[in-house]
Amino acid sequence: MTLSAVETTTARTPAEALDAAVDHLRGLQDRAGYWQGELETNVTMDAEDLLLREFLGIRTGEETAAAARWIRSRQRPDGTWAVFTGGPPDLSTTVEAWVALRLAGDHPDAPHMRSAQRYVRAWGGVERSRVFTRIWLALFGLWSWDDLPDMPPELVFLPRWFPLNVYDWACWARQTVVPLTIVATLRPVRPLPFGIDELRSGSPAPPPSSILTWAGVFERLDTVLHRYSRRPVRALRRLAMRRGAEWILARQEADGSWGGIQPPWVYSLLALHLLGYPPDHPALRTGLAGLDRFLVREPGPDGEVRRLEACQSPVWDTCLAVTALLDAGAAPDDPAVLRGTDWLLDEQVTGVRGDWAVRRPDLAPGGWAFEFDNDGYPDTDDTAEVVLALGRVAHPDAARVRRAVDLGVDWATGMASADGGWGAFDADNTRALVTRLPFCDFGAVIDPPSADVTAHVVEMLAAQGHGDRTACRRGVDWLLAHQERDGSWFGRWGANHLYGTGGVVPALIAAGVPESGPSIRAAVRWLELHQNDDGGWGEDLRSYDDPSWVGRGTSTPSQTAWALLALLAAGERDGDAARRGVGFLVDTQRPDGSWDEQLYTGTGFPGAFYIRYHLYRMVFPISALGRYLGRAAS
Repeated sequence: MTLSAVETTTARTPAEALDAAVDHLRGLQDRAGYWQGELETNVTMDAEDLLLREFLGIRTGEETAAAARWIRSRQRPDGTWAVFTGGPPDLSTTVEAWVALRLAGDHPDAPHMRSAQRYVRAWGGVERSRVFTRIWLALFGLWSWDDLPDMPPELVFLPRWFPLNVYDWACWARQTVVPLTIVATLRPVRPLPFGIDELRSGSPAPPPSSILTWAGVFERLDTVLHRYSRRPVRALRRLAMRRGAEWILARQEADGSWGGIQPPWVYSLLALHLLGYPPDHPALRTGLAGLDRFLVREPGPDGEVRRLEACQSPVWDTCLAVTALLDAGAAPDDPAVLRGTDWLLDEQVTGVRGDWAVRRPDLAPGGWAFEFDNDGYPDTDDTAEVVLALGRVAHPDAARVRRAVDLGVDWATGMASADGGWGAFDADNTRALVTRLPFCDFGAVIDPPSADVTAHVVEMLAAQGHGDRTACRRGVDWLLAHQERDGSWFGRWGANHLYGTGGVVPALIAAGVPESGPSIRAAVRWLELHQNDDGGWGEDLRSYDDPSWVGRGTSTPSQTAWALLALLAAGERDGDAARRGVGFLVDTQRPDGSWDEQLYTGTGFPGAFYIRYHLYRMVFPISALGRYLGRAAS
């Protein structure tokens, strides 16, 4: 959406814009002390939620109608659905949305349904949709289980040193795969009163890949696994199913979720249900109740709309909000800062040893997770940003803060991978063999070190006076070695090179890399080269798939702020690029002190799953303006 003159104001100075933004951000703080912006994704969440409830027999007409209104509202003029605003059509998302609308009673001959059908058939039909989409279809007899890759539940027995064991997968993937092995083994079918012939192209399956390729090897292995599944060792299979259920139950969080995210959550519910756990079993009861808390409801032109958050980000939002207030000049003992600090201190994970301990068995817990309840899966990224915020706070109980910071630093430091970089949730989760499996067409399935996460940990270590520690120096070396040829850095968890560069440059400067150094100058040149005519910066999410989009896209407040944070750290405050970037933020600010940002700038799985963080449009511009004006509290 383009901002109009009515929606913006150009009368403010940078200082006035900052003050208005801070007032707005303060008003968003919850009474409990945290901040939480909506985490918006795409309509696959809503389609799969309706399909889950249909499968479990708990779908209601009211919630179906509200979800269908939301799904229809996100349909593009060409009849398709995308995974991010302004993005290209996505085949699997369109298939799932169409099926969900059929579930809601939309007739296949309705114009909006016919236009979706034409696109699906033109692009290969449901036959070319991703594996996860076809699993949902198989649950209702709309696709054959025989035509899906096989994942035997015996996978849970593979030792940790053996290739393809569950800990070779990233945490979000392993929590999804284990329950799916149970679902795919039981092969349930609960027919719907409609079919999907309208979505079939009739195109033949692609020919087998060469046996000389990994794809070919795993295609043959899949054939063998299918044969074994027809005649398994029954005692072993029963034991595997029981072990899988125990593995799932052991990882359910206090809020009923699994990992605090939608994919493992819904598949774990399906697996337990199919294994015979009754609806009133605590795992199922709390799991379904927890999903309801992830629903966003709001009025629409035709009635209430309802959408499901794939995840919630209160820890991330809160530490960034505290940092933004401090950057804007709030006192270190400001009441809002202290309320946020108290909440963050209570969220530290100190008593749970999650899956991360598989590779770091001697490391004491002490990190922070992304969500309200995800004690099993703290991450180094949140931990680094929380420690950066806490290190600047003047709290009445300074000893408590110091203990929390020290635990967080030790845990994050211990989570470094062998190459000196940091992944988000696990150390050394780099074995790429699992990415070759036919099952893995849904995005990132491993968690190797990335520039953005490594930068945040390096900046945290430097801020805590550990710049000379071996871990920090190795992190700096990792970052310098992974700078792109054009001077930017890749952004794993944000879009994309603007996010990576915006995080790495401040970290390197904090760790002692000189502003005049070649890596910093190359990054500054890249940022200057990619500044838009309006003074802002933007990078389309298509840059993950198409290099021609790197650094290119419509200007957004959050991405402009990332660029500014890098330029300011590099000593470019008085440069033309920084001045114009600040001008963009001032000129596009809304009268209420906020910014509009309809485009997605967060990343879940590069190339597959993206996020619109509703608070990004506030916290990052505030930090950038505060640092530009020199207000940042030390």
